[in-house]
Amino acid sequence: MPRATKIVATLGPASSSPDVLERMIRAGVDVVRLNFSHGTAQDHIDRAALVREVAQRVGKEVAIMADLQGPKIRVGKFEGGKVQLEAGQPFILDAALAGPGNQERVGLDYKQLPRDVKPGDTLLLNDGLIVLTVDRIVGEEVHTYVKVGGELSNNKGINKLGGGLTAPALTAKDMEDIRTAMSFQCDYLAVSFPKSATDMEMARQLANVAGEPWRHKPGLIAKIERSEAISQLDAILKASDGIMVARGDLAVEVGNAAVPALQKRMIRLAREMDKVVITATQMMESMIVNPVPTRAEVSDVANAVLDGTDAVMLSAETAAGKYPVETIEQMATIAEEVERAEEVSLDADFTNKRFGRIDQSIAMGALFTAHHLGCKAIIALTESGSTALWMSRYKIHVPIYGLTSQITSQRKMALYRNVQPMLMESCHDRDEALHRAEALLVERGVLRPGDTYAITCGEPMGYPGGTNMLKVCRVG
Repeated sequence: MPRATKIVATLGPASSSPDVLERMIRAGVDVVRLNFSHGTAQDHIDRAALVREVAQRVGKEVAIMADLQGPKIRVGKFEGGKVQLEAGQPFILDAALAGPGNQERVGLDYKQLPRDVKPGDTLLLNDGLIVLTVDRIVGEEVHTYVKVGGELSNNKGINKLGGGLTAPALTAKDMEDIRTAMSFQCDYLAVSFPKSATDMEMARQLANVAGEPWRHKPGLIAKIERSEAISQLDAILKASDGIMVARGDLAVEVGNAAVPALQKRMIRLAREMDKVVITATQMMESMIVNPVPTRAEVSDVANAVLDGTDAVMLSAETAAGKYPVETIEQMATIAEEVERAEEVSLDADFTNKRFGRIDQSIAMGALFTAHHLGCKAIIALTESGSTALWMSRYKIHVPIYGLTSQITSQRKMALYRNVQPMLMESCHDRDEALHRAEALLVERGVLRPGDTYAITCGEPMGYPGGTNMLKVCRVG
């Protein structure tokens, strides 16, 4: 069985050389994340070109995900780069301060903060390590007192406990970054801090317009990191192609203890709605400096895999860490080991299930048949990748091979759990297409004489959404 759970790795200073990137892809990277919070537009264009070049050399197509920065809700800079805040002391967040801050006050990137808070609100700085309680608002100044102190340095983030900051999900910078991402036809666009379906619909419209010269439409990933997004989860999912369980900012807003249950709920809901889901943030954090993960990190990755996440994501571990390749190897090993122990409950999954579309019914029929016949593989001949996506929503110990003539579909399928995407030349004759599919998998060593496999396709061939045939074959 090839590994079902996909790995998303972030590029950065530690992983932008051709040699390291090649080793990362060979170690198991399926999706490369470009973090638009750092670097210039040209940096991202160059890295995207490098990814395409190295992937071609390795012989494995990987998806590129452009991750937008979103609103900068941060403190400004300090005279000495940092201050030490003590519990009980007063501290002012000053939206009008243009110069560097000091022990008494600091400026704000986010000028609307005085309008978004009221006395008694709790503000969490630097990922919740520093806690401030709002005392009063005086003009552009938010007067607080320090509840939990510590070192506060330049440009650290601000969250409001329980959410409620009005910053828009898409900034002017994001809109320009969408144009940059479309110039190299990113496969997925991750939107930071969406609060509603409207945020995702706006991002899709901007991406589609920017991608029109290339007739390119990326998949949209909503990063769930605001508490307001939780109540809007169904609507956000409907407006997106997938979600990211962005546990860092989300944990600061809703509390660490609430995140594990939310993670399980989000993964379950995404799968039920035929959307992809990525689990992210601090999965292998200790491997930024250590060559092996902690046992807690191993359990964290394993639980995400057991929950049914499509992908697990690495951030600083591969962008700036000392062991980017080793981190990917460790993550791949954990996923493979856990997947072998997974229980398959297709019969229970399909009880009282109704399908309103022929192509969805064929996809589910292929899963059920392959599971009970013990097939070696399921082959989905697909133009858009939809058939493979539907199949990937259910746990099954049979690998799914998504064969497509569209390289954009091949790259998008790189994120789908348990789907191995392959490029196959388009063919309008059904029997010839079936023959080519079998020959391709025999050539790749997936199938051998005597193996049975299930294959789905559509007649007439070559039209998206037309899957209407399921056939069970034995290799001669």
